[in-house]
Amino acid sequence: MTAERTRHFHTAGWIFSAAILIAFLLGVFFKNPARRKYPEREPVVFWHMWSGVWKTIVEDICVSFNESQNQYEVLPLSVPGDVADSKFLLSVAGGAPPDCMVQWNQIVPQFAHNKVIAPLDPVMSPEDYIYFKETTFPVAQKIATVNGRPYCMPLALDIRACYFRLDHLHEVGLLPPGAPKRITDKEEFEEIAALLPDNLEELAEWGNRLHVFDNKGRIARLGFLPEWLRMFAPAFGGGFYDWEAEKLTLNTPENRRALRFIADETTKLGFDNVVRFKSSLTGKHGADWPFALGKRSITIDGQWRVQQLKQLAPDIAYTTAPLPPPKKGGKKNAGWVHGNFMIIPTGAKNPQGAWEFIKFWIGQDDPERAARFYTRAGWLPPRPQIANTECFREYVKENPQFQTFIDLLDSPNIEPTPPVTFQLLLYDLIKRADESATRGTLTPKQALDNLEEQINDEIARKEGAPHEK
Repeated sequence: MTAERTRHFHTAGWIFSAAILIAFLLGVFFKNPARRKYPEREPVVFWHMWSGVWKTIVEDICVSFNESQNQYEVLPLSVPGDVADSKFLLSVAGGAPPDCMVQWNQIVPQFAHNKVIAPLDPVMSPEDYIYFKETTFPVAQKIATVNGRPYCMPLALDIRACYFRLDHLHEVGLLPPGAPKRITDKEEFEEIAALLPDNLEELAEWGNRLHVFDNKGRIARLGFLPEWLRMFAPAFGGGFYDWEAEKLTLNTPENRRALRFIADETTKLGFDNVVRFKSSLTGKHGADWPFALGKRSITIDGQWRVQQLKQLAPDIAYTTAPLPPPKKGGKKNAGWVHGNFMIIPTGAKNPQGAWEFIKFWIGQDDPERAARFYTRAGWLPPRPQIANTECFREYVKENPQFQTFIDLLDSPNIEPTPPVTFQLLLYDLIKRADESATRGTLTPKQALDNLEEQINDEIARKEGAPHEK
């Protein structure tokens, strides 16, 4: 057999094997995700990655949508998060994608570029599009938009802020004796807020006073440790993207200052000591969250923790506040934001039905109804109409700590990941730069020099690679 025939034989065999695999997976894994209750209606196949209590909430939203009209039936399927992207891509390649899917991975620009997902404006009415542009929070529009068109619809935003253990603050005298011991209403929340640090340097000093060490000098309780360059860069007046010039901003003086601050605070504790402490922690979620266990006094996390603490650790006294800026050259109410968003794949059989389901979820026609979904899950809405409902205001009244995140929603200083087609790679390389400087193997400048060089190489590689139009 000639080399040419051998190559054709192996290629044909690969294609045949791939076809068998796709057919098998489509037949086994991509069956209708639920038994039809309304077989006379148009099905809307919906994939998501939630499990546990979240899965119940999401499926209740589907039931509510199905009961609200008589044209469509949403059929939900929970897909394991570790294989969700591969299954989604395989379904698109095999011609049997869902009609819509909730995502939270940073893949929208890449999927849009590769035509794996469809823009949403063709299924929007002119009124829908105007509503999106005029009522959606600006940061949600940044997440949704690729090359001037919406390719996803944010369902909920994830914003980070500081969590403070009030018992720890009282224990070391950082709060006056007359300050509230716990937050039960808006007045107590505001009283405590006025006593918290208003700059990063003071916050770091509070952390130093809150650290607890054992008799061998090992960390037993971490007071505060700045982490995540993506969170701190905007607070120092930096960030990774110029939205007006539409270009990356990686190795800037502001970003170097932010990374230097993070690295210096880790050096004070000792990198190995910090690693040893973190490796001793058994969990990250729910009741075993280190903050809930008393292993951290001040930490940075998302708004979903408010709901978790209410459900799983209601006796913990705590408050929340935005990350404060440094004394000089910083920005208030700054940080990193991401979220959950709905995509419609290329080749979806019922994109219009998917869009009607999306509109229902985000409360375009009934914000009060949507607010009941959002407050049950502890989600941050993508538009103020939901946050301003009576239901949502009552939720915040019962959970004053949630107000911090509501106040951050329309801040111009919270930044999503830049809208480049290599978001996941960029995110990973920023973390590597962060870790190199924190470990001390590179200076902050060297770490960001490396980051910029690696990203420039990736851009050059992509520009040099042929792309099918």
